[in-house]
Amino acid sequence: MRPLTEEETRTLFQKLSKYIGENIQLLVDRPDGTYCFRLHKDRVYYVSEKILKLAVNISRENLVSLGTCFGKFTKTQKFRLHITALDYLAPYAKHKVWVKPGAEQSFLYGNHVLKSGLGRITENTNQYQGLVVYSMADVPLGFGVAAKSTQDCRKVDPMSIVVFHQADIGEYVRHEDTLI
Repeated sequence: MRPLTEEETRTLFQKLSKYIGENIQLLVDRPDGTYCFRLHKDRVYYVSEKILKLAVNISRENLVSLGTCFGKFTKTQKFRLHITALDYLAPYAKHKVWVKPGAEQSFLYGNHVLKSGLGRITENTNQYQGLVVYSMADVPLGFGVAAKSTQDCRKVDPMSIVVFHQADIGEYVRHEDTLI
C-alpha cells in the first residue's frame, strides 16, 4: 500500500472530475475527518487517515483490502472506476440521468440506456459527459457516459442509445469474485 504518484493522481482526478467536477475537494476534506487515496495491487482505495494509521501494522502480503475500492489502473495505466465508488460519488454528481422503471432492469444487466427508457436528464449535459444513473425513485444505479447531449436527446429516435453503460449495481452479483 502506497500513496499515488503524481501521474496516477492526475489520471484518477481526471476520471473523477468527469463525474463530480470540482467536488473532488469535498471527498478529501470531509467533516468527519481527512480521507486519502492509496494504491494497493493496482487498485485505488479511498480510506480515512485514522484507518490508514492502523493499517501500517499489517504487511502488504496479508492486506487484502483497505477502505473503499474506487477503481483500478489497467495495464496501460488508464483508470477504470468501480461500482463500489457509487455511494461516494452520487451525492456530488454534476450530471444525472433518471431511467424509467422498465429500463432499470435492462441497465442493471449491463445494457446501454435507450431514449425510450430515459425519464429525465440534467440540463446542459454535453456529449461524452460522465453521468450518474438514477432510478425514478432517486436510487443511484450506476455510472454512464452521455452518448448524446441534452438537446440531441429531445430529437432522436426512441431506439437510439442516449447513455453508454459504464458500471451498475448489478455488478455486485455478476462480478462478485473480482470486485475486491
